[in-house]
Amino acid sequence: MTVKIDVKGPIISNDEAWIYDWFEMDATSPGKITKQLDNANSEDLIVSINSPGGYVDEGSEIYTALKNYPGHVEVQIVGLAASAASVIAMAGDKVRISPTAKIMIHNTAKWHGGDHRDMEKAAEMLKITDRAIVNAYVIKSGKSEEELLNMMAEETWMGPQQALENNFADEIMFMENPIKMTASTATAAMLPQKVIDGFRNGTMNKGQGITKEDLNAALSGLKNEILNDLQNNIEEQPKEPNPKPVKNSGIKGLLLKL
Repeated sequence: MTVKIDVKGPIISNDEAWIYDWFEMDATSPGKITKQLDNANSEDLIVSINSPGGYVDEGSEIYTALKNYPGHVEVQIVGLAASAASVIAMAGDKVRISPTAKIMIHNTAKWHGGDHRDMEKAAEMLKITDRAIVNAYVIKSGKSEEELLNMMAEETWMGPQQALENNFADEIMFMENPIKMTASTATAAMLPQKVIDGFRNGTMNKGQGITKEDLNAALSGLKNEILNDLQNNIEEQPKEPNPKPVKNSGIKGLLLKL
């Protein structure tokens, strides 16, 4: 039997997952994935990915869990595997990509405050993080670290053919004669941090035992407002990938920006 696992929506932390669940929004956390892996009992996996990415460390945790899984792991990129989600995609024993899907890789980003010494430390930390992340691409593609770091620095988008050429994918799905290699976005979909902080620190702190009815009463109209804002953010994104580096607003914590 083959077990299917979805990696959909932003890559988030375990302690934020319940908020996305409450809003009935797609999101992927390490805890959600590891629980499904435990329940899979070493059966073969199909991991379906459509994610703009998110937090670096959580993406690394999911990648590592999939690499450690004793069964066969087939990754299917069905929409977008961008940023941290592209790292997760590299965990597959086989990586198949839809003819309409994309992969995007780029450098890590973090909003940081402080004096020039703090900024220098932050910059060094980002460089170290990039050199850690690139290992997932090196292992999968066989390319050199230097070449892949340059691709990350340039923010590289790959369609199915480019993914095959760069050894980021092994096969394009649905081809009558599958194309194979013989050798070896958005954080725009993430909940605003002020919403997460409000839930965590305000009167609607989950740990205070407030019921869903209390939340509904206190948040009258907020859910639609937030979802409308998120939809507007998504609609404002370009429908086709821009090959030039894009600098968008950051989210709390270290993340692979979209």
